[in-house]
Amino acid sequence: MIPLYAYRDNSCDPKKCTVKRMERSGLVKIVTKLAFIPRNSILLDPTAEQALSPADAHTRSITVLDCSWEVLDTDLVRGHRRRRALPFLVAANPINFGRPWRLTSVEAFAAALFILGEVSQAKIVLESSPWGIRFLELNEEPLELYRNATDSSEIIEIQKTYL
Repeated sequence: MIPLYAYRDNSCDPKKCTVKRMERSGLVKIVTKLAFIPRNSILLDPTAEQALSPADAHTRSITVLDCSWEVLDTDLVRGHRRRRALPFLVAANPINFGRPWRLTSVEAFAAALFILGEVSQAKIVLESSPWGIRFLELNEEPLELYRNATDSSEIIEIQKTYL
């Protein structure tokens, strides 16, 4: 199992926070300072220039940014050497259902794990939310294609078929 981390700045409602729910289930470790993100962790960042791909499967951990978008402009985030963006996927969460790229942290973790070939761990993560498994149903086809890609450039080519 790949260790999961989340940088959380407490800007969202803790009662609705998917990361807090994951933490209560023991699925993620929350860090409160960007400097505490493990150096070798893949940082899921929607502004990253490189897409996550199976070529990243050797990763030691995955980190999401569960925070205000302003944090994405900080030098610590931009300076992280293993930033990756997730490819086109559709949200299943009740607030953004059916909207592309509007994933919760639990959906982002699950997508990353699926792409990296950790399908059983992705399903465990999704079980922490009542609507979680619906995410796999909505994105079954692209996730399978992404999981079978070889590298980031192939992920981008697959993504183009959905845009």
